[in-house]
Amino acid sequence: MTAPRPTEIVLHRAARTLEVAFDSGERFELPAEYLRTHSPSAEVQGHGPGQRVLVGGKGAVNIAAIEPVGQYAVLLRFDDGHDTGIFAWDTLYALGRDQARNWQAYLDALQRAGLSRQA
Repeated sequence: MTAPRPTEIVLHRAARTLEVAFDSGERFELPAEYLRTHSPSAEVQGHGPGQRVLVGGKGAVNIAAIEPVGQYAVLLRFDDGHDTGIFAWDTLYALGRDQARNWQAYLDALQRAGLSRQA
């Protein structure tokens, strides 16, 4: 079975969210902060297993631009200058599907590290 594909992607700048609808019928509202802190970029994910970087201070970040990458992904340009994360459709879907669990794990990691969501 193939992964769901987006049928609609809408940036809500005032709400700082990216709304993504999939052909599976699912729709996710993904906060810019969540997407920034879970970017698939090497800057966040590292260059190998166990090298993920905990990114704090992104509570006010927004998405400045969305650029298509072929027929398989979008590049999100954030207003803090981060622009190296290419979000493939399966990555966006997984981020939506697992949002509650991922977000709680992120908040827990911030607390353990003594970091804040605010800059």
